[in-house]
Amino acid sequence: MKKTVNFLGTYFSKDAVLRLVSVTKTLSWIVVGVYALEWLAQSLAMISQVSAGSWTGMGFTDAAQSILYLFEQPLRGVVYFIVLQGLAQGILMLMDMEDNTRRAARGVEQKEIGENAV
Repeated sequence: MKKTVNFLGTYFSKDAVLRLVSVTKTLSWIVVGVYALEWLAQSLAMISQVSAGSWTGMGFTDAAQSILYLFEQPLRGVVYFIVLQGLAQGILMLMDMEDNTRRAARGVEQKEIGENAV
């Protein structure tokens, strides 16, 4: 007589988790795109200010601060992008760990059932 093995169900829907991963990846690209557009607008505004002569008479620290601010915004967008992509990959890794653990448990139980039957 074959003994059936009952496994508890998962506490999450794999489809919902995969959808969440997809949304997270899409959101990360949207965020990096928005920050890129913002950087482009800021760069064009700075170029127009310099060409119009509004930077005349500015101190070194004021000019340096304006230039550093120009590069601070895209850096923030890149950090958000990396964090969201890492979060998506982390979720997929956790799903793989759960799946591998479940397979290993099935293999151990099947082995125990086979030894008890002999």
